[in-house]
Amino acid sequence: MPTCLITATNRGIGFELARAALERGWTVFGSVRSGEAARETANKLGTGYEPLIFDVRDRKALADAAAALSASLDLLINNAGIIGPSRQTPTDMDFDGFAETLSVNTLAPLAVSQAFLPHLRSSGMAKILTISSQMAWMGYRKSDTLAYRASKAAVNKVMQGLATALEQEGIPVALIDPGWVQTDMGGPAADTPPADVADGVMKIAETLTLSGTGRFFKWTGEERPF
Repeated sequence: MPTCLITATNRGIGFELARAALERGWTVFGSVRSGEAARETANKLGTGYEPLIFDVRDRKALADAAAALSASLDLLINNAGIIGPSRQTPTDMDFDGFAETLSVNTLAPLAVSQAFLPHLRSSGMAKILTISSQMAWMGYRKSDTLAYRASKAAVNKVMQGLATALEQEGIPVALIDPGWVQTDMGGPAADTPPADVADGVMKIAETLTLSGTGRFFKWTGEERPF
């Protein structure tokens, strides 16, 4: 039975990713930030789901969670993310909020990947996916939601670098554009239900090879520009 770690599994895309993976026969280790969230999510998802309690920003909690996990990991999905502060334009920026957005959206995916890299290496067939955004595209000359856009553009570059570093070890690393999703972040007017996105992401996860490493894919499977 394949194993995966998905961050932020208590709601939204993360919850649906866990559900989709379980339906496909995976054992799912899912990060949540509290014992209460762990119990609630485990009750909802049922057999095959194992919660791991850590905040992706907390390096010590992350290291402790990795040290406590004995299983190999065949897949890591870096899903945790935030939209950022209410003020995030080039002329009116909440810089503390900008730093927090970078911490969650850019630094944490690399920190999680590094912390669980021994588990991925021991699999012999591991893959890493990171949820990015179409708003990271450098072709968008928009100035709104700048902290979020910049954090996702930065994580694209970070994961490209990780893809290059791990290519000789046979571990493909790819980025996913989930589109505009009907979550707490995207709102009810968004285009796509999170369950549909999760199913698409899992299809990519199951078919990803080294030929796709370092690339950016829409959740539907098409490659998209950076």
